[in-house]
Amino acid sequence: MKLYVGNLSFKTTENDLRSQFEDYGTVDQVDIITDRESGRSKGFGFIEMNDHDEANEAINGMNGFTLGERTLTVNEARPREERPRGNRQFSGNRDRRY
Repeated sequence: MKLYVGNLSFKTTENDLRSQFEDYGTVDQVDIITDRESGRSKGFGFIEMNDHDEANEAINGMNGFTLGERTLTVNEARPREERPRGNRQFSGNRDRRY
């Protein structure tokens, strides 16, 4: 089961998350999402746990938990919504002359 972890401190590392979630079971993968340009954390990440019971215990135990002076939001991750690529639509009139 893939878990969403939000409201992370920008200083939180993947090792910090792993050690907290391993209290509830086996953690298969930890990913903190970072900005492509700066490499800085975006303040959220994902935890993968194979055992659904352990994952549910982690949700119950970690949602509302304070880590790095931030109160975490933890729930089951939802599938990513696809965003259109290329041909971006811009608002406004491009042909406007000044």
